[in-house]
Amino acid sequence: MVNTYDDESRSSWHRFGCGCQNALTHNICRRISETVSRHSAGHDFESGFAAGGHSMADPVFSPAAAAGPVVLRGARIFDGTSSILHEGHDLVVNGNRVEDLVPTGQDVGGAQVIDCVGHVIMPGLIDAHWHSILAAVPLSVAMTADITYIYLLAAQEAERTILRGFTTVRDVGGPSFSLKRAIDENRVAGPRIFPSGAMISQTSGHGDFRSRSELPRTALCSLSAAEVAGISSIADGVPEMLRRVREQLMLGASQIKIMAGGGVSSMFDPLDSIQYTEEEMRAAVNAASDWGTYVCAHVYTSAGIRRALSCGVKSIEHGQLADEETVRRIADAGAWWSLQPFLADEDANPKATEAQRLQQKAIAEGTVRAFELGQKHNVNMAWGTDVLFNPPGALTQGRQLSKLSRWFENVDVLRLGTSRNAELLSLSGLRSPYPGALGMIQPGAFADLLVIEGNPLEDISLISEPQRSMRIIMKDGRIYKNTLGLRVQ
Repeated sequence: MVNTYDDESRSSWHRFGCGCQNALTHNICRRISETVSRHSAGHDFESGFAAGGHSMADPVFSPAAAAGPVVLRGARIFDGTSSILHEGHDLVVNGNRVEDLVPTGQDVGGAQVIDCVGHVIMPGLIDAHWHSILAAVPLSVAMTADITYIYLLAAQEAERTILRGFTTVRDVGGPSFSLKRAIDENRVAGPRIFPSGAMISQTSGHGDFRSRSELPRTALCSLSAAEVAGISSIADGVPEMLRRVREQLMLGASQIKIMAGGGVSSMFDPLDSIQYTEEEMRAAVNAASDWGTYVCAHVYTSAGIRRALSCGVKSIEHGQLADEETVRRIADAGAWWSLQPFLADEDANPKATEAQRLQQKAIAEGTVRAFELGQKHNVNMAWGTDVLFNPPGALTQGRQLSKLSRWFENVDVLRLGTSRNAELLSLSGLRSPYPGALGMIQPGAFADLLVIEGNPLEDISLISEPQRSMRIIMKDGRIYKNTLGLRVQ
């Protein structure tokens, strides 16, 4: 995660206050969110409601699942794993699952049929490194606005996220539990969320948002505003680490995120710093393991990565400064390497100073090397965006994935954005909020589907143009966008 802030903006976290956590405030926030969402749904949602038999005035925002089977007819199918497109099959959705793949034209009595001839059906996209609450909030707003306002913006961004074709995200830092619940209850539109909850940081670490004037911390001091809001959680020593990890698990975290190294543009934690001792890291890993899940770690450097691996961390987030021996260790440990295309280009998170831009350039050079070394040593690789405080950057979510064609064949890019990321998410085991197959098309899998005009195996840029190329967007069997129409068989 990349942060840019100064002492003045840090102190404004106090605007968040603890009152935002009470039940009344959350209830008001939810009701306002429903009203705002209904009025901003747009044309794409109108067709989805028509498919489900609902109107835009209904109190439940997301379109309802169809009363019976829905048949996507005549398309070629990318199943998330194969290197070819399957032909000669219609895809049958019943409820929130893929029910079957049947010969094209086979009668499915009473089904609603959508003619998809000339199109490609693929699984919904997955972003393995997303910040649902802070991705598209400008830094100036994040540091000055009430937290309830931030939640409302996040709900609107969740709608835009699913309309980009991203039906699942792994949220690796922020108070996304309430947003996840609202989405799961179909009160607002958005992707499935695998939440980490607060980013767990040592004092002076990458998740310590306090200003210098707030130090030293004493037993009489209350939590910082960022901690109260659930954005970060400061833990020093084994007992505090155990407490903070267990708190996030209690809230419903599907995995735990710790800060194991410095950030690209942080004010008080150097990029090359190693954060958390082995004892502290092992405490986090043990607590998560006892709960049946895993720890992912923000870290860039070889030394930080090696310490995290030795303590049992299962997912390295970023890691662009890893040397080749460290990459071998990631592979040998069977850990995952969750990389982002940090290329210091027009889509990068903005930087305020020349020193930050120089660090960004070093990370960009490391990004090229990281993707090459990851393939060379057959590392378990995943992909995410890590868009943060960057509304224009959020719009490029699909384009960020398509950039991987610089290193991978198009089919492998699609695998990374579907079945491979789903395999990483499966490390949550029984803590997964969505038990079932994601990122692939097979009987019994969740009906998270995209119908693409064109062939993304030939033209990967199609996934970066959702408004034009994505004719149908379905999540959990519910149609969020349909420009192809339907009929009853």
